[in-house]
Amino acid sequence: MMIPMSIKVCVALMSLIACADSVHYQPTWESLDSRPLPAWYDQSKIGIFIHWGVFSVPSYGSEWFWWYWQGSKPYPNYAQFVRDNYKPDWTYADFARDFTAEFYNPDQWAEIFKASGARYVVQVTKHHEGFTSWPSKYSWNWNAGSVGPHRDLVGELATAIRKKTSLHYGVYHSLFEWFNPLYLQDKANNFKTQEFVTTKTMPELYELVNRYEPDLIWSDGPMGAPDTYWQSKEFLTWLYNDSPVKDKVVVNDRWGNNTICRHGGFLTCTDRYNPKTLQKRKFEDALTIYGSSWGFVRNAQLSGYLPVETLITAIIQTVSCGGNVLINVGPTKEGTITPIYEERLRQMGSWLKVNGDAIYGTKPWRKQNDTTNSDVWYTTRSDAPHVVYAMSLKWPKGQLVLGAPMVNSQTSVTLLGYDKPFNWTAPASVGMVIDVPSLSVNDIPCLWAWVFELRNVF
Repeated sequence: MMIPMSIKVCVALMSLIACADSVHYQPTWESLDSRPLPAWYDQSKIGIFIHWGVFSVPSYGSEWFWWYWQGSKPYPNYAQFVRDNYKPDWTYADFARDFTAEFYNPDQWAEIFKASGARYVVQVTKHHEGFTSWPSKYSWNWNAGSVGPHRDLVGELATAIRKKTSLHYGVYHSLFEWFNPLYLQDKANNFKTQEFVTTKTMPELYELVNRYEPDLIWSDGPMGAPDTYWQSKEFLTWLYNDSPVKDKVVVNDRWGNNTICRHGGFLTCTDRYNPKTLQKRKFEDALTIYGSSWGFVRNAQLSGYLPVETLITAIIQTVSCGGNVLINVGPTKEGTITPIYEERLRQMGSWLKVNGDAIYGTKPWRKQNDTTNSDVWYTTRSDAPHVVYAMSLKWPKGQLVLGAPMVNSQTSVTLLGYDKPFNWTAPASVGMVIDVPSLSVNDIPCLWAWVFELRNVF
């Protein structure tokens, strides 16, 4: 008897679904690294990093304030800053009561992040100081529910992001803590004991996932300990197989001193990682808008902030090479995002409103940087490989000379945000020369980095 085609199709689909459901990851890097990266992350391209914690109270120098003040090799200027501004017996814990967050408006933050054009947010929920921005039961009297704001800073932002925007919400979590006695004890034992991991780090991570269901976990701070000490493979196995976010969650590579730039969902390798060449694996360039500090700095100078041109250049270069960009802001202890951070984010959003087609949902082309013009970087559509975007960091006066594209009689050129086609020629010496007419200020669609859409090129 012949089986109807419709039944065959149904059986095939059911088999695929059953196969997908039967995938069960093992606590080995070979198995964990075989998990496909959820598509939303690669398509999003741009995220916002938020460094906000007790370090936002002194807001001096760096979010590493405590370590630079009282670590193994203190910086004299940090000690002098405390002597000059606080009473003699001042401790780092005393800063927590001034982490007030009285102006913290998560809905307002969500609106700013949405306007930036970013597609995901990563909130620092615990930095190396150990203070948790949610009322964690594993961080007794050193959490935002018990001291300082007396609020759930994580839950409030997660709710606002999901209610007000379509952005994905993620969390940053530090594995270690500078001065936690349990961590220092394990370290003294050459990490052969795991008291800190089993009573602090891992319970916090499970609590974060089960309570807030983040789409992304940005782990940090493995320091000198391997993944076996941190029990990272066991946690990720649960995360991928059984957690409430198992089908959508994305993770990075900082799960042990032996995993960075090798294992995990996407690679971070180093801070501000912008290799400017095509990478074999998905990576992320996490960068600061202000200088070397991820946290807010009260005595910051205007010259220390990235101009928007530099920010857009980083986006273009990183996305061209297959990466995502995670752009950091440092709110104040009161819970405000200062105007210069907001301005940069809104400027970025205005650029993406015109040129987002060249960024979101794209993939690297066969060339990342043009062979003739070093100011031009390329992407192509994932769903239309013969649509290529030539992103020029400088406005071409009169002509744009490109060496990489191979053209034919069907090739066309337009400028994103401008509705008239451009003429072009194909001299034997280069790929193509685009004639760029003199446009009025009102006709030029954006202020920085102009994107030419090339159709039917190879």
